Amino acid sequence: MRVATWNVNSVLARVARLNEWLDLTQPDVVCLQEIKCPSDAFPGEGAVERGYEVAAYGDGRWNGVAILSRVGLEQVSRGFAAQPGYAAPTDEDELVLVDVPTPPVVEARAIAATCGPARLWSVYVPNGRSLDSPHFSYKLEWLSALRNALAGEVNADGPFILTGDFNIAPTDADVWDPSAFIGSTHVTDAERTRLAELRALGLEDVVPRALKYDTPYTYWDYRAGMFHKNQGMRIDLVYANRAAASRVTDAYVDREARKGKAPSDHAPVVVDLDI
Repeated sequence: MRVATWNVNSVLARVARLNEWLDLTQPDVVCLQEIKCPSDAFPGEGAVERGYEVAAYGDGRWNGVAILSRVGLEQVSRGFAAQPGYAAPTDEDELVLVDVPTPPVVEARAIAATCGPARLWSVYVPNGRSLDSPHFSYKLEWLSALRNALAGEVNADGPFILTGDFNIAPTDADVWDPSAFIGSTHVTDAERTRLAELRALGLEDVVPRALKYDTPYTYWDYRAGMFHKNQGMRIDLVYANRAAASRVTDAYVDREARKGKAPSDHAPVVVDLDI
């Protein structure tokens, strides 16, 4: 069984690339993030033609997630219990957390489904923006709520995989230059503690191999030729319970998918399991 995760950074802008990649890579399940389109506008015709079922969760803003599966797509859930909300801003920079938002704004950042023998979650963790931003507090609160939501699923007898864009580098070895991130999000102790709390549920970090260079970065900023300099980060993660992790036969970052015309700034992570 081949499982992949990919932040496509707008599926509408990247649908041709996605379909070409499906033909080339032949994944059984694909978890997508940052689709940036409403659920009912997801361009899934090409995937359906290729034998995939599609479940999408998006509101047309800067988030959105989806799962494509050709091994079954059942028990689909969108969002999770006690997912944090916030007061509706007129601009993204004006996000303000409130204890009881009225009406609550719950972003489309998590979708789960049973695909054949495995239960999978595709998540797009909030970015956090800056350490003094309310977005950062929201990110930490969101991760804590996610942990609580997963507690009842991780230790099931069957394979369980939590994957997506976490917007956190697990260690300093997962960024091209730790000194470049001092005072920034994605590398703080608070964020890494939240990741450790997720792993403590019984999840293992499935670290992929790099197709080029030594470190399996998954994200490179569009600016300043950072991809060609390999100045990246490993923030797209695959966390698996023992039933899944023990069956992993290979895992790699498909760096080739980051090349070419109008790519996403993320590369897919591909995991093969003997299930």
